[in-house]
Amino acid sequence: MAPTGDDDHYRPKDAIAAGVNGALVTGGAGLFAAAIQNSLQKRNVGAWGIFTRGGATIATFTAVGGVYEFSHRAAANLRAKDDHYNNAIGGFLAGSILGVRYCLAGRIPGVLGWGALTAVILSVYEYTGGSLKGFAKDPNVDEYERKEMLRQSRRRPIKETLAEVGEGRSIRPPGYEERRRQRLKETYGIDIHTVSADANV
Repeated sequence: MAPTGDDDHYRPKDAIAAGVNGALVTGGAGLFAAAIQNSLQKRNVGAWGIFTRGGATIATFTAVGGVYEFSHRAAANLRAKDDHYNNAIGGFLAGSILGVRYCLAGRIPGVLGWGALTAVILSVYEYTGGSLKGFAKDPNVDEYERKEMLRQSRRRPIKETLAEVGEGRSIRPPGYEERRRQRLKETYGIDIHTVSADANV
């Protein structure tokens, strides 16, 4: 969430509970991912293969979720502010866990790169509203009135639209047939007489 200035009323959050909850949720996702990896093995490895072969996947998922949630809330508590910098701190620490395999190979820039990447992604996501569906709607405004206001503010006159788009292609404003007949006569020298399917005309 973008900085709002309402930092005077910060209420501390339970970082340990959030970390445990995050670890459980992402650990479950890691277990699911390990089960999928196990089921896609070419040879039968058995059900315990989820833990023997996918243990690293489960542990990584669990650690990333737990560290992110804990450090995000702990940073907010220490700073007494709830803003996008907390997401950057949590994202950096969680992303660093994703880069641990580079650290084991003796390459520290991989750890820093993964940390920086996730920090930037999570902080920008939070700064721009924290939603993929756009900004939250005002609960005090009626939905019908809001849509009518949007229609009125974005509605353009038909003459302006026709001037930009032009006629034809199923766009037939009043007088279109006469103008079309005149253009065909000027261009090709053909005089077209329209016939109505209505017998009363």
